[in-house]
Amino acid sequence: MMTDLAPALALGLYLTGLVAAFGVRSWIHRARTGSTGFRGISGAPGTAEWWGGVLFAVALVLGAAGPSLALTGSVTAPRLPEVIAWAGLVITVGGFVGVLVSQAGMGASWRIGVDAAERTELVTTEVFAVIRNPVFTAMLTTLLGLTLLVPTVVSAAAWLCLLLAVELQVRLVEEPYLLATHPQDYGSYAAGVGRFLPGLGRLQRIPQSERNS
Repeated sequence: MMTDLAPALALGLYLTGLVAAFGVRSWIHRARTGSTGFRGISGAPGTAEWWGGVLFAVALVLGAAGPSLALTGSVTAPRLPEVIAWAGLVITVGGFVGVLVSQAGMGASWRIGVDAAERTELVTTEVFAVIRNPVFTAMLTTLLGLTLLVPTVVSAAAWLCLLLAVELQVRLVEEPYLLATHPQDYGSYAAGVGRFLPGLGRLQRIPQSERNS
């Protein structure tokens, strides 16, 4: 039955996704640009930016721990209807595909973390024309699918940690950086495109006269 196979399937999908989204992607990026794209955790220890990076790392670890603990019997997942496990599988695969497509759409601008002294091209085409942070949306979708596939408290904690990490990273690190680097272009773009979902989380556009005052 699907529910019996779910922990092993979820763990295999998750590890494959991590290798593809971070390992293979970094290797491809290095081959094309000479850089892995990894910029590390922003902010001094204890700051909101630092916590965003820490929570992101914790989410990745818990994402693997959830199905691993269920597979060994250390954590028991409730037996839900088979349709929920199948839905989780579809959502997980769709989320992983979304991550890879969104990463590819960033081209040379793809990064893990932010270097405030670095200037990259603003990407607003393809899936970025619909939402501003499709990689994060797809990652959250993936962990949601895994939580449905292996419904344990550990899997749910992974999703919650990722949600908090993404909110901190986007609001306190990436958006200020992009507004400083591309003040007019990003301001116009963010005023019309939602943050994580279409139409939701658009930034209020600040008139040029107010930005210069």
